[in-house]
Amino acid sequence: MPILLAVSLAIINGSMADSVGAPCSRPEARQFDFWVGVWDLTWQGETGQVHGKNTISNLYDQCVIKEEFEDPNGGFRGMSVSVYDTKTEQWRQTWVDNKGGYLDFVGGFKDGQMVLSRSMKKDGKTILQRMVWHNITEDSLDWNWERSDDVGKTWKLLWQIHYNRATN
Repeated sequence: MPILLAVSLAIINGSMADSVGAPCSRPEARQFDFWVGVWDLTWQGETGQVHGKNTISNLYDQCVIKEEFEDPNGGFRGMSVSVYDTKTEQWRQTWVDNKGGYLDFVGGFKDGQMVLSRSMKKDGKTILQRMVWHNITEDSLDWNWERSDDVGKTWKLLWQIHYNRATN
């Protein structure tokens, strides 16, 4: 009897593990893997070129992408967690930082770009914000922070960061 119970539990646990792990092994859940790694960042600041670092990890059975951003010059630090939501078939990301910022995004990968966006209200007006990862290669990519005041008809580039994979 104990052997039958042990075998039954092993079968049930194996089935549960397969169903739990399966969503993160779908091709869509691997779309953000290009971002995983340690990156040296450069962007244009008010007084010239600024350098930072971004460390991107794949956690929790490769179901969660964790970002740790650092601008050593300005003291700005933040992190995000991203996950592929199998129910909505979209990526979701939550960002928090040392300035008290909290942002939430949704979107996906299409035409060689990852685009995550959100809407917010300011002075009674809807403003759209989005992040676009593009020009993606194995060792570099570009990231844009953009804003639309006309419900997505036009977008204004507010911040662009160039990523180079760290060599050390």
